[in-house]
Amino acid sequence: MAKRLYIVSSGAGGTSYITPEAKKAIENSEVIVAYSKYARELKELIEGKEIFTSGMTHEIERCNQAIQYAKEGKTTSIISNGDTNVYGMATLIVEIMDEKNLWDEIELISLPGVTSFLAAASKVGAPVSQDFAIISLSDRLTDINLIDKRVKAALDCDFIMGIYNPKSKKRIKPYENFLKALENGYENRIAIIATHVGREEKEKITITTAQDLITQGIEHEAVCMSTLIIICNSNTKLTKNGLVLTPRGYLNKYDLQGEIKA
Repeated sequence: MAKRLYIVSSGAGGTSYITPEAKKAIENSEVIVAYSKYARELKELIEGKEIFTSGMTHEIERCNQAIQYAKEGKTTSIISNGDTNVYGMATLIVEIMDEKNLWDEIELISLPGVTSFLAAASKVGAPVSQDFAIISLSDRLTDINLIDKRVKAALDCDFIMGIYNPKSKKRIKPYENFLKALENGYENRIAIIATHVGREEKEKITITTAQDLITQGIEHEAVCMSTLIIICNSNTKLTKNGLVLTPRGYLNKYDLQGEIKA
């Protein structure tokens, strides 16, 4: 099939986490479609390509344009930060393709990427070795009551919880509700605040507690739209050198030689 559309996951910010498979797709593409910020970050990889960019909230426009380029026979990549299936472009591309019934016309290839949740976790030790939940606090497309319900359920089930899109200048209510949920017995949980993950000149990762988030409230200087928050579970602890560890349970069952404990 000559008409090919790649959904390329560029990984956590910058180019540190982009996979060889993603780079190859970009290299093989004639056209690159991207959010303006991501295009700037990937400028060295997309140089010489036909490029279409647009700003925040223009996701439908970008997806339709990428599909149109592919329909014209141009091998096209639409760039999605992190992993395209984690609040990325995959869902919208697939939905539009399905609505327009283009499956026999365009070959769609979706490529995975390293999310900021996983990238941040790797930099602070081993905080995500048990079950976890990923929740976005953006209520632009999801009802706030459903977001609140998901946060409560994740905390009640003792999941490690990754919080995306915590707040913006105008959107603070979901974050306020999130902080209120933490006040119900979760104040001592270890929290990781990771901002601009993968963007070396801006990246900042702080290990703190849920109480710190609660105390500083919506004015917390480390929390913005580009922040990921990880709330650890009841088993998480700090290592002797200050890293974060959520034990899987091996040493509850085995000794340090790998023998089952009596």
